[in-house]
Amino acid sequence: MRKSLRWLVSLSVVIGTVGPTATVATAADTEAAGTEQSAAAVGTDIKDRLLAIPGMSLIEEKPYAGYRYFVLNYEQPIDHKRPWAGTFQQRISVLHKDTDRPTVFRTSGYGLSTTPSRTEPTRIIDGNQISMEYRFFSPSRPEPADWSKLDIWQAASDQHRIFTALKSVYGKKWLSTGASKGGMTATYYERFYPKDMDGVVAYVAPNDVVNKEDSAYDRFFETVGTKDCRDRLNNMQREALLRRKPLEKKYAAWAKEQGATFNTLGSLDKAYEAVVLDFVWGFWQYYGQDVCDQIPVAATASDDDVYNTIDAYSGWSAYTDQDLEYYTPYYYQAATELGSPSIKQPHLAGLSRYGYQPASSFVPKEIPMKFKPQAMRDVDDWVRKNAHQMLFVYGGNDPWGSEKFRPGKSARDSYVYVAPGANHGASIDGLVADEKAKATARVLAWAGVDAPAVDAAKPLARYDARIDRPVDEDATREHGLRP
Repeated sequence: MRKSLRWLVSLSVVIGTVGPTATVATAADTEAAGTEQSAAAVGTDIKDRLLAIPGMSLIEEKPYAGYRYFVLNYEQPIDHKRPWAGTFQQRISVLHKDTDRPTVFRTSGYGLSTTPSRTEPTRIIDGNQISMEYRFFSPSRPEPADWSKLDIWQAASDQHRIFTALKSVYGKKWLSTGASKGGMTATYYERFYPKDMDGVVAYVAPNDVVNKEDSAYDRFFETVGTKDCRDRLNNMQREALLRRKPLEKKYAAWAKEQGATFNTLGSLDKAYEAVVLDFVWGFWQYYGQDVCDQIPVAATASDDDVYNTIDAYSGWSAYTDQDLEYYTPYYYQAATELGSPSIKQPHLAGLSRYGYQPASSFVPKEIPMKFKPQAMRDVDDWVRKNAHQMLFVYGGNDPWGSEKFRPGKSARDSYVYVAPGANHGASIDGLVADEKAKATARVLAWAGVDAPAVDAAKPLARYDARIDRPVDEDATREHGLRP
């Protein structure tokens, strides 16, 4: 789960959520009630109404044709179980269409882009969009940082408070969405606060139920694409390890020029191998069979060809201290709750010195970590038994789809669809025609739009390349294996 990993509650916490949830909900409900009263006093301008919410402050407004766009700070408890014990500022953005329209609550599971953008569900329902920066991604990080307060329940409680505060402004139906780690986040939010949202659209969301059992990924890499393409990729990856000595000299020269260091991982050699081992995964996550012929033939490729090809699909910067710093919250969660894949790659036998390094390797050693295996098992069990109005969309050629969420027989109005040939950018629009129509209709119905629009099963807003972004835009800052 590093490019794909980086690009992705213990039982005691699960048992303990009832009390803290009630406490936070009560506080948020009180704030929301105050917001309704203060909104009348300040007038009906949307900025005034937003800033009347206790704890809300304006960072900037960026008007955009057809919308108003606000970047805001919202004061959150560091610990939702002890809301009196300190707060931090969490960034959110509001893409405002109209208070009479439904609203989409979106998170990438990472930082917050402050460029106006619109998710696919937002376009389908022609609604408002609230986006949240995940806690502990800078600048939404408490100071000092108590990393034990970074878990899926605390993050879900962040969303719950934001929703409760904004529900008095945006009173129509709400849907949550996200892609990759954002899709995971939307699912966890639904598990802990199932009464908040009217529907969930989770894209390419990995579901690593048992962290040590990753054979599904091995089966994926044995069958994806054509044999010729798989062999071409595997040979290039193997060649990069065979030529480790001359290529590491290039890597060291690049690192010196860029001022890149490798203190977290421990050595340039470990970072070099980690990037190389991401190569095949990164190719399938972000590219696909149609560009396989652009991979040079390993046996006749020059050192520069091999070096540049690995860089193009994995990224030599991925495991530098400078790049890892941004992703520390993700790797911490992967090492404590989310889990991360480890694949065998038998074609590298005898050449790999470290294998797929665990997520904990990418977190500074001074941050304590302990894995809680019950966290993902609890979420998976809940989805199987309790999913209601949830839609999961995966790409047929995306490695992360090897372990999917699967609503069970007791789930209601919930679906899992796979877009044939799609990678980590899979969307409802990329589904086969009948599944696309059904998925679109369900999103519209959950958003409470009129029956004729549901029957038509088409997005209510036209596609706009200026604002309609890839589903995982915030997760794909750089190369490196992460969801």
